[in-house]
Amino acid sequence: MSQAIRNHRANLATIAALAMFSRGLEPEFPLAVHQQLNRLTGPARDDGAQVRQLTGLLWCSIDNDDSRDLDQLTVCEVDATGRLRLLVAIADVDALVKKDSPVDAHAHHNTTSVYTSARSFPMLPELLCTDLTSLAPHADRLAVVVQMDFSAAGVLADATIYRALVRNQAQLAYDAVSAWLQGEAPMPPAVQAVAGLDAQLRLQDQLAQLLRSLRLASGALQFETFQPRAVFEGNRIADIRLQEHNRARQLIEEFMIATNGCTARFLMAHGATSLRRVVRSPERWQRIVELAHGYGAKLPAQPDAAKLEHFLARQHRLAPASFPDLSLEIIKLMGSGEYVVERQGEPAIGHFGLAVQDYMHSTAPNRRYPDLVTQRLLKAVLAGSPPPYTLSELGELALHCTGQEDAARKVERQMRKSEAALLLHDSVGKVFRAIVSGVNTQGIWVRIFAPPAEGRLVGELPDARLGQLLQVRLLSTSVERGFIDFARDRAH
Repeated sequence: MSQAIRNHRANLATIAALAMFSRGLEPEFPLAVHQQLNRLTGPARDDGAQVRQLTGLLWCSIDNDDSRDLDQLTVCEVDATGRLRLLVAIADVDALVKKDSPVDAHAHHNTTSVYTSARSFPMLPELLCTDLTSLAPHADRLAVVVQMDFSAAGVLADATIYRALVRNQAQLAYDAVSAWLQGEAPMPPAVQAVAGLDAQLRLQDQLAQLLRSLRLASGALQFETFQPRAVFEGNRIADIRLQEHNRARQLIEEFMIATNGCTARFLMAHGATSLRRVVRSPERWQRIVELAHGYGAKLPAQPDAAKLEHFLARQHRLAPASFPDLSLEIIKLMGSGEYVVERQGEPAIGHFGLAVQDYMHSTAPNRRYPDLVTQRLLKAVLAGSPPPYTLSELGELALHCTGQEDAARKVERQMRKSEAALLLHDSVGKVFRAIVSGVNTQGIWVRIFAPPAEGRLVGELPDARLGQLLQVRLLSTSVERGFIDFARDRAH
């Protein structure tokens, strides 16, 4: 592979498109979608009495530095008694993307946006997801608002849902907000520019940490997964850095979990069938018990999220370097999340990892199709209209979305491997510090620390165990296949 091609963003973009196609995902929008876009004249408008005017509130978005497909805004208020009111505005994507339209058909097929370093494959065309249906800064946009009232201790007291017109007062980034909240950096300029936004964000952070504490006390599992992101200099990949799960990410995570729970209960209370997101109680719990036993910990015979979280917290303290690999092993044994249809009166399956009983995906309709489906169900309830989907349609959607989401994850994982192979191409023969990140019947995997990358260990290593530290020598890379091969270096 020539230097010009190997270092070029276009090469990874081509591999990503082929990976999409091979997994049954469509990397390009069909002609009918472009024809539909040509008929759009601007963002959706609705002056109906149901739509509240909330453009004057201190709404803000917090997302990745480069995100433009903004799905949600947040704002928090406190009354004289200390009661906290959280409002989460979700972009009204359905207002422009109607069921069974060409844009909807493409979104239905892929079911999710796929993000890779060289090229992103948005579920919706960029004219929509980064502009007309995005909650872009300083623009009036229609939204579905979930309003939640919490006690001073963070206990949910009441919730309601309605439609509104909102305006994003500040587009903020996770890392900058987190560093400021933790006293590690000055206030971001975007916060300084809006009077009162600093106090607003500290109030949101206070509530989020309360919600997090309550959820952890209920047995929510804290994982730390390996999430590398490629860094480019122009068209050349220059580095790979780990994405930190920081305080600002926790803020949005807690608010989205609360919102999704309220949305699920709202639909159930109104007799509507819903598309839930569940992680079942682990069928392979005994394997998890055996894994914990190998670390000198004893778990009960029956699934217990609180006891599992206690074990995870202990291991995070004792062996932080290998904790991402232990996290991944537990996640695999727990089983993937899936979409299911739930009707009123049926027992909720719940989400074992989050320690919540009522959960669905509703907060990212620009990026995930189940969220757009849920939005249509919500709007039908609010309008007193018949459900937009039959029970049979929802059942088919649950299976389809679960499968396509899994395909998208595999594309993203394959591309992370190709990115690492590309960066390491000139390092063949070099020795790296590594940790054993996976051991199974298919082989042994190791993760090197600088740059953070994972590959297969070639050659015999009969005593390999998860978390074992060793020195490895890079043998070969394949950018197209995303393969990185190491051998144990016994000279070090």
